[in-house]
Amino acid sequence: MWIADGWNDYEVLDTSSGEKLERWGDYILVRPDPQVLWNTPKKLRGWKRPNAHYHRSKRGGGEWEFFDLPKKWQIGYKGLTFNLQPFSFKHTGLFPEQATNWDWFSEKIRNAGRPVKVLNLFAYTGGATLAAAKAGAKVTHVDASKGMVTWARENAKASGLEDAPIRWLVDDCVKFVEREIRRGNHYDGIIMDPPSYGRGPKGEIWKIEEKIYPFVQLCTKILSDDPLFFLINSYTTGLQPAVLSYMMGTEIVPKFGGKVQADEVGLPVSSNGLVLPCGASGRWSK
Repeated sequence: MWIADGWNDYEVLDTSSGEKLERWGDYILVRPDPQVLWNTPKKLRGWKRPNAHYHRSKRGGGEWEFFDLPKKWQIGYKGLTFNLQPFSFKHTGLFPEQATNWDWFSEKIRNAGRPVKVLNLFAYTGGATLAAAKAGAKVTHVDASKGMVTWARENAKASGLEDAPIRWLVDDCVKFVEREIRRGNHYDGIIMDPPSYGRGPKGEIWKIEEKIYPFVQLCTKILSDDPLFFLINSYTTGLQPAVLSYMMGTEIVPKFGGKVQADEVGLPVSSNGLVLPCGASGRWSK
């Protein structure tokens, strides 16, 4: 498992009964987590006195209960600064477990010894975009949500990367890649974090089980002649590490060589030394 253990401003303090107790900077949150199937005693004080608690509804969805939490706050990771705020469906605007992937591709960018162009698809609030830019890459950031792209740009500004070579695009990722193929543009690194289900700016429907493999095939057409890396993240139960590995091994390795690794990503739990699984990633590199 790839573990995001480089955080100072974020911490999973404890887990129990379908929930995780987290520290986000100075604030303690309780949020549901479907991986937490165990029921252990909730001894830490934060369980009883969090700054906010997201309660999942039996009818689906849920809502926040706030006690003492600002509307917005910030945390940092290795020189990057992220703006956080609680919003629908339990999220805060950041997936801390992805830091293990940021570290992986950042090292590859820094050690490339040449200019590196990176494409970040389904790019959300820009964690991977900022990590790649800080490592020295020229980045194209694509997400279908205007609000998410705006949030990502605010994170770039907070991180001192407002003037970094980042191209910000609100677009449907599949249609963007199709246009890049026609334009003859290429990238040395591709990052994608596709949703299980989503809609593009014009109502385009995305179902990951149907779309992901042909999309990986498309993306291989915009890799440069000497690509550096390809990263796929998945939070979908059906896309296990082996599935990610097979897809990338089938489509990328025959064309470019290199190797594929795939594994779960996780976060360490301070109270008991366990690691909380948080999805899977597939990594291709030379």
